[in-house]
Parts: sequence; C-alpha cells; structure tokens
Amino acid sequence: MTSKEPLVSNTKCECGHQNPVGTVLCEACGKPLDEKELGAEGNLEMRYDGVARRSQRVNPGLIDRVWNFFSSVKIAIYLIVLTLLGSMLGTIFPQESTFLNIDASTYYKETYGRAGNIYYKLGLSHTYESWWFVTLLVMIGASLVICSLDRVLPLYKALTRQKVRKHRQFLTRQKAVLVTPLSAEPEAWVTGLIEPLKKKGYRVKTDGSALLAEKHRFSRWGPYVIHIGLIIFLLAVLARGLPGLNMDQHLAFQQGEATRIPDTTYYLKNEQFTVEFYSDEEMPEEFRGKKVLPKLYETKAVLYECTADCTDPSKEPQLSEVTSHDIRVNSPLSYKGLKAYQFDYDLTPVLRSVQPVLVNTATGEGYGKFRLDMKNPERTFQSGPYTLSLKEKYMDFGLNDEGRPVSKSPYPNAPAFLFLITGPGLPEEGQQYFYFPKQVDKEQFQQQEINDRLGGSGRFLELEVQDMSDVDFAASTSYLNIRIDRAMPFVWVGAGIVMLGLILGFYWQHRRIWLRVEDGELVLGGHTNKNWFGFRREIVAILHKVDLIVDEKSLDNGGGLA
Repeated sequence: MTSKEPLVSNTKCECGHQNPVGTVLCEACGKPLDEKELGAEGNLEMRYDGVARRSQRVNPGLIDRVWNFFSSVKIAIYLIVLTLLGSMLGTIFPQESTFLNIDASTYYKETYGRAGNIYYKLGLSHTYESWWFVTLLVMIGASLVICSLDRVLPLYKALTRQKVRKHRQFLTRQKAVLVTPLSAEPEAWVTGLIEPLKKKGYRVKTDGSALLAEKHRFSRWGPYVIHIGLIIFLLAVLARGLPGLNMDQHLAFQQGEATRIPDTTYYLKNEQFTVEFYSDEEMPEEFRGKKVLPKLYETKAVLYECTADCTDPSKEPQLSEVTSHDIRVNSPLSYKGLKAYQFDYDLTPVLRSVQPVLVNTATGEGYGKFRLDMKNPERTFQSGPYTLSLKEKYMDFGLNDEGRPVSKSPYPNAPAFLFLITGPGLPEEGQQYFYFPKQVDKEQFQQQEINDRLGGSGRFLELEVQDMSDVDFAASTSYLNIRIDRAMPFVWVGAGIVMLGLILGFYWQHRRIWLRVEDGELVLGGHTNKNWFGFRREIVAILHKVDLIVDEKSLDNGGGLA
C-alpha cells in the first residue's frame, strides 16, 4: 500500500470478515477491497498484505501528525543527509577536543584567519557535542523507532493471522500464478502435495482443498532487526555524553606527583618519565643535523583508587594502589575500562611548591617559612605573629581585555597568589599582598609596583625564598590521554545486531504458496520478497513431484522475472 490516505471505511468482505479502516485487502481471504486504488488488473502490493498502518488514519490529531512525520521514510532520509552534512562541517578545521592547553577563542583566528574565527563563532569547533547535532541524532532515533512500529505491527498482524483459504482474485493477482484444470480428487491431490513441500523446508497448513505453504518467515524481520541494532547504537552514542560513561581528556601528570583524574575516584602518579633520542648515526639523512627526534618516551605510572576522604579538600585522600604500567606509545595502562595513553611530554621543569619566608624589610627579621603548593595550597598560613589568608590563586597569571587578573590555563606556568596579611604594625583590616613565586614573573608583572599600590607607602613585609633547597620542581611533565568509554560495549552490541539483521535479510527469502482446488480447477499463487527465479524453479520442481508438468514461463503473471 503506497497511499498515505485511508482507502476505505470499515468494510465487510463477502467472506464475512469485518475489515478496519485503511485495509485494502481482506485480512481473511485477501480479496481486493478497493479496485480504484489497486487497479482491476496487475499484481497486488503485498508488503503488509494490505493491512492498514497508523500513519494512514482518517483526520489525524496532533499526536498522529507527529507520528506521521517521523514514520515517513523520506523524512528519515532528509535527517540522515542533514546529519552527514553536519558531520562534514565538523571536519573543516580540527575540533577543540583534539587540542591540549589552547585558548580556543584566539587559536582559530590566529591559525586559520577570518574563516577560523567564523568557524569558532558559529560553534562548529565543537560540532559533535553541539545541541543541534545531538538533536539530529535524537530525531533519527525517533524516526527509526516510529518507522519500525508503524510497519512491524501491521506486518506481524498480517503474518500471524494468515488464513489458508484465499480468494481466487487474491491468488490470480500474485506475481507467480498457475491456473490449470485438474481432474483428480481435490483433497487427495492437496494431501499428496504436502510431502514434497515439506522436503523443500515449507511449513504446510491445509483447509480441505486449500493449502498454504510457507518458509523462512523470519527473514521478513531482518530490516526491523537492523533498526533495533541502529537504535541501540544511537542510544549508546548519545549515552557517551552522560557523566561517568565517557571520558576523553588530555591531562598533565608531573613527575613524582599523584594527580586526580577528574570525575573519577582514581589518582595516577607519574613516578618517572624517560625519553631517549635518536643519535646522529641512527637518524635518517634528511633529518640529520636538523631535528632531534625521540626514539622512546615512557611513563612509569601507578594508578591509585581513593578509599577515604575523597571529597574533603581539607584532608589528605587515602589512596590504595590498584595497578601499575610502563606507558608507551600504543601500550596504554588499562584498568576496568580506564585507559591511559602516552600522548606528549614536556621536559621543562615545573614548579610544584616553594617555602617562602615572611621578612620585615625594615629590620631584616624573618618570621619563619611555610610550604606553599602551586596546585592545592592551604587557605591560611602562620608566619611568626602574622597570619596570611589566601584570597585568590592564579595558575597561569594574565590580564583580560578589561585589565582584570585571570588564569589563562590550569597549569602552573606563571603562578600568582593574592594574600591578606594581618598582624602587628598592619591596619586592622589587614594588608593585601601579591606574590609571584618565580623570579621571572616578579619582574615581568612588576610585583613590587603592584604591592606598593596595594599596601601604600607604609608597607614593610615581603615574601622571599632564601635558598634553592626550599624550591621543589617536577623535572618533567607527561601528557596522557585518559579514556573511559563504558558505552562502547553497547555500540558493539548494536553493530552485531545490525549485522544479524543484514544476514537475515540477504541470505533467506520469505516464500509463500497458496493453492485451492475447486470445480475441477487448480489455482496457485506464490509470493516471495526476492529471488523470483529461484522461487519459480522451486514451485515447478514441487509440482513435478505430483506429476503436474509446468514450466517457469507459465508461472509468470506479467510481472517479469525481476
């Protein structure tokens, strides 16, 4: 049935069966109910055996209109094409997720010019996480579900309620038809046909002088099995955006430090990073003297799981080692779905902590040192009679367009700390003090001038590191790609179900043979969803077993052997 409008109202067939709205073939005997739509001649449309679909209701309401929209194969194709075009847009320039430690607001403009800036402004730099792309995937999933339900329910109804005795007009308008006089006893002749049909794998039902033989019905569900697999596949892809189900981040792990993996209870420690370079003799001639290429870089990593005090920042988390691995390229650390791949490295020493001393510049007196961590500093420090309260922390100090201090990245490239110092000789409300642990940053950002403005002319306190033993550096940084994808097994399950559906649809065909003998005449009608050549040969071979000699051409009902 191809029309989207119902063809008839509730109609009672001459066999006595009451057919619902939209049915073009009687559900019991198969007699055509609407000659105007089906035509007086020609083969019948057998996709759903004439059973009506919900998308063909009279006067559809709002829900029915939504159903009709998503049940349209044309709409599904449009959605797939739009999704493919959206995917292509995401490949014009690299996505933000493929970079490590960049400022996307300036990167695209500086690297790709005006086109890159427009690309970023339109949000195409994170296409696959955008609301419109996810919406397209959801709409494709809804179309798959509704298309399947709109078709599989009528098909199931038609196939499970098949009647053995069919109307003569139903039989003669099949693609494979045989009408021939028969002098034998009808029921005896039909009974003699059962065994040859069963040997060919058919399931046979009889009703007096009528017969229905059917095999490989399961192949009709192949497209809907594919739909189920695609729905599972899409749900798994969408689920990857839920917290805890998917992670694909590039994180920095400083040597000798256990770093928490975000959104997990795991900590990973880079115990030692090693890099070996090709010697001049090992280097290819085209690179010799021009480049220094790494031969091997390896992170000796230990993975810990937090067992207590995991969320309390005031307490040290209790860690338990779960596994260790020497991470190399293509040899990741793997534990319960978490994988850590070697991505990059940096041999630049990174400041981890300092132990400054609060010094009275007027008298030269020092009031004792304290430990200041770059990443997770304490909020309050005591140095002699003075209390230092940490108000702001900037891991990578910089100024925004308005001249306000900001942190340009989460890594301690240019750390800065704003303290409020209270104690003797200071105003009651305290005195603000900006501290840059690195000497180069003190000069670049003019620490003294900033503090003179904050503290005024009466300022007499300074933070100083008096010895290099009070400075703790990480010798190197290893950049690892941390991946967690708990939805991937469902992606593979969906792909496996799709493959099962393809096999069902490609390697088997649903074949049906209806036959009735009345008034000395045999009328046979046959239908299959594909491979008509093989089907006709099979019918001829079966009829030969009961001494009814016919050829394949006599079975062709004008539809061609397509």
